[in-house]
Amino acid sequence: MRVVKQDMESGVRELSYADALREALIEEMRRDHRVIVFGEDVAVYSIFKVTKGLIDEFGPERVRDTPISEAAIAGAAIGAALMGLRPVAEIMYMDFMTLAMDMLVTHAAKLRFYSGGQVKLPLVIRTQYSLGRAHAAQHSQVLIACFLQSPGIKIVAPATPKDAKGLLKSAIRDDDPVIFVEAASLYRMRGEVPGGEYLVPIGKCDVKREGSDVTLIGVSRTVPLCLEAAKILKEKGIDVEVIDLMTIQPIDYDTIVESLEKTHRLVIAEDSVKTGGVSSEISAYVTEHHFDSLKAPIIRVNSPPMPVPFSPPLEQEYMVDVGKIVRAVEKIVSR
Repeated sequence: MRVVKQDMESGVRELSYADALREALIEEMRRDHRVIVFGEDVAVYSIFKVTKGLIDEFGPERVRDTPISEAAIAGAAIGAALMGLRPVAEIMYMDFMTLAMDMLVTHAAKLRFYSGGQVKLPLVIRTQYSLGRAHAAQHSQVLIACFLQSPGIKIVAPATPKDAKGLLKSAIRDDDPVIFVEAASLYRMRGEVPGGEYLVPIGKCDVKREGSDVTLIGVSRTVPLCLEAAKILKEKGIDVEVIDLMTIQPIDYDTIVESLEKTHRLVIAEDSVKTGGVSSEISAYVTEHHFDSLKAPIIRVNSPPMPVPFSPPLEQEYMVDVGKIVRAVEKIVSR
């Protein structure tokens, strides 16, 4: 694992997002022999480098390549969890989560309910979306919201190396199924990661920047964009509070509402299409329960309702960017 910078007193290192994930897997596999890793190309060749070298330390019994069958991967994860293991299964592209929907939605999400709480299902499904990498419409979809209709499954989407490590460790230790969403464009992002043992709790969002004029919520890849937009807007006299959602199911509405009661304006930026997305759910909740706190209509910054273009210039136009976020905040402040 490559380390660029280390603070010898605090133990804080600078790691990439991918290396932070890899470190979390190593630490949890060393801590608990029940943790196993499997998926397509995770052992011999790690396409995203997150599982690179794990087989060398933990061997083929705990790190396994699988056939190209997402349904089989998800089904094997359920079976392993039922038999007492704590599997971390990788679905290489989020687009292919659709092939595992029956296993995850019909079975994993409901087994604790079926058993009257007697059965635990400690499994993690790691997956990533490749929006922004010119992987075209079948390898770039952001399908997070599809699983909001499946009570019993937790969903997390970290945006920084520190949170990626802490949330993955928490997900592995959780006794319920967790879908762990990564953005491939973040894998090379570098950031400070504490050394030693630490966890980031599931079910809590994080105020990445405090402000008084507008609450700006980011999800996964859009969080760094929101922070950059906040800097630009500060120079224009607009003070933006940036919230990293981090956990998408369950959503930490307490933190969101606390911020909204201070700013009275809400902008949400996320990569999925607007119809039926995470931003739709947050908007509906705020409108239903805290409408009187709003001084202006909520603005959502999302991808347009169309397949992701393959052409890099068209894909960049399709995606949420800093400029779109800045314009949305300026618009809501002017109302």
